[in-house]
Parts: sequence; structure tokens; C-alpha cells
Amino acid sequence: MRYELYYWPGIQGRGEFIRLALEEADADYVDVARRAESGGMGVPALMRLLNDDTVAHPSFAPPFLKAGDQIVGQTANILLFLGPKLGLVPDDEASRLWAHQLQLTVADFVVEVHDTHHPISGGLYYKDQKPEAQRRAADFIATRLPKFLGYFETILERNPHGDQYMVGAALSYVDLSMFQIIEGLRYAFPRSMKKSEPDYPHLTALHRRVSVRPRIARYLASARRLPFNTQGIFRHYKELDA
Repeated sequence: MRYELYYWPGIQGRGEFIRLALEEADADYVDVARRAESGGMGVPALMRLLNDDTVAHPSFAPPFLKAGDQIVGQTANILLFLGPKLGLVPDDEASRLWAHQLQLTVADFVVEVHDTHHPISGGLYYKDQKPEAQRRAADFIATRLPKFLGYFETILERNPHGDQYMVGAALSYVDLSMFQIIEGLRYAFPRSMKKSEPDYPHLTALHRRVSVRPRIARYLASARRLPFNTQGIFRHYKELDA
């Protein structure tokens, strides 16, 4: 199966959680919007499929994934679909549902990270909501960051198969997503993360284990891995990392 990933070309964003799973599995995929328009791809191809009124189950927004004739949208839903196919989730239903539950909690966390720099509206520039962003970021660092990280730390501690992975006894797409969360938080809030990470040794160790997996390490060193920037979800503004 060759997968087609449709996501905006200049940012990691929500699409990165899917890219990490595809890269770890060495899946055959194409990042459509990052390919040349002359070859029928690029952003025009993304927009054509997004606005195609013949699609039975249209996506609200990217990311979405095309697998043969099937189109699946929403990051957590895409990973629910891909997990068994890529060997990135245990086989039993209870584990698959547990992984999906954790991924939905990751999605909640991602929204809160995004809202530190866009607390009023995604349609306004950051500069138009800086005072509100500073208040939101201060609360995020003081209350929401430790609440979410503390929860995920506890999940690792309570895993009956050991504290190496979030779900079961082997790597899952949730582990890859937690790696991305830690990476993004280190970029967006380096000062705060330096202070708080000692409280989450299991998450820190998980991040390190994922980063040295051969396929992930190769991906991180490649041009396929887009750098963080101030257009994506994880943005570094010094004044928000007070």
C-alpha cells in the first residue's frame, strides 16, 4: 500500500504525528503538498481533494490520508487506522482503544499548546493578541503543562508491561507522538521545560529512546523533517516562556 499524506507543506503541525508513524514503519508514502505542482501534486492537489464534492466522507481540514480508495481524516483517527497496518499498536481491541484514548488526550494537549500563542482567534496574527497570549501562556506553564505531563508520566509508571512504553510491551504510535510533544515543548518553552523535565524522568527517557531508533534518527537528520518555526503549533516567543 502506498499512502498519500495531505498536509500543509511548510510546517510540522498535526501532520508530523502521522509522518513519524510512517517513517518508523518504513512505509511507502508521499507527502503530497510538498511535491511539485508540475507533477500534479503540491498544495493544489491538497485543495482539490479537500474540496472534492464527490468524496463520500470529506475531511474538515488537513491532515487527511488516502489509502487506495479510502480517505481518513483527523490525526488521531488516521493513527487509529494506520496503527494495526504498520505494526504500531497491539493486536487486541482493548489495547487499540487505549492507544486511541491516549492519542485523543495528546490532541487535547496540542490544542492547549496552540492556544498559548493564539488564545483569541486563529484568524488574528500573534501580534494582535500578545497580552492575552502572555496571560494564557503563563497559565499553561503553571497549571496545564504539569497536568498533562504528569498524566502521561503516570501512564508510563503504571504500564503493567514496564515503564518503557505507553501502551503494552512494544513501541506504539503513542510513543512517537509523545516524542513529538517533548520535542515541540523544548522548542517552544525551553526555559520552562529545562526547569520541569526533572519531574518527568520516564517521559524524558522515552523521548531519548525514540530519538535513537534507527529509522527515526535517520528521518530527523533528513530534509524530510521540517524544522520548527513560528508558523506551526509549537512556536517559540521568548516573552511567552517567562
